[in-house]
Amino acid sequence: MINFLKIILLTLLLLTINSQQPLLADTADGAKIFEATCAGCHIKGGNIIRRGKNLKMRALKKYKMDSVEAISNIVTYGKNNMSAYKERLSESEIQLVSTYVLNQAKNNWRKK
Repeated sequence: MINFLKIILLTLLLLTINSQQPLLADTADGAKIFEATCAGCHIKGGNIIRRGKNLKMRALKKYKMDSVEAISNIVTYGKNNMSAYKERLSESEIQLVSTYVLNQAKNNWRKK
């Protein structure tokens, strides 16, 4: 009985460790995409073109852009001064960078 419990606990531990690896990779991939395609205008979540339209949580909430879906939509199709990236990024890359932006906004754009 004790060996059986050890096996179950070890299995759960391994599953937990393995399930966390993609999250770490996704965060790093989102950061790389952001640095390559977005940071030119959105340095540290700011906006060099239109200061009020930045990527800080307050602005995201104000403009109803505080979800991965809303961010993905504007990254995909663009709006006003924001270029569309549907031809330059894959759907998966758009999801990664959108998730990264929202997570950074929640963390006030501070490095973890």
